[in-house]
Amino acid sequence: MADATERRPIHLEESCSRPDHNHDHDIIHELSRRLDSIWRYDQYAADAEWRVGLKQFWIDMKAQEQANINRLKELIVEEVHNNCF
Repeated sequence: MADATERRPIHLEESCSRPDHNHDHDIIHELSRRLDSIWRYDQYAADAEWRVGLKQFWIDMKAQEQANINRLKELIVEEVHNNCF
């Protein structure tokens, strides 16, 4: 019988699905939150039509948010590929 202090190797599937890891929920929740809000940047830019600097700020923010969304999508693909989703 193995000593109680002896650690057994953790397989990838086990480490990905541990109940104390909510990474799947976190990634999906964050993706959903960002997708829900990205359309607002177009409205904000339209509201700032006559304030060129402010309008550009909202355009830049939308581009940054789109990059964040793309990265979250990549992470989901990685999680699925690693059977961690």
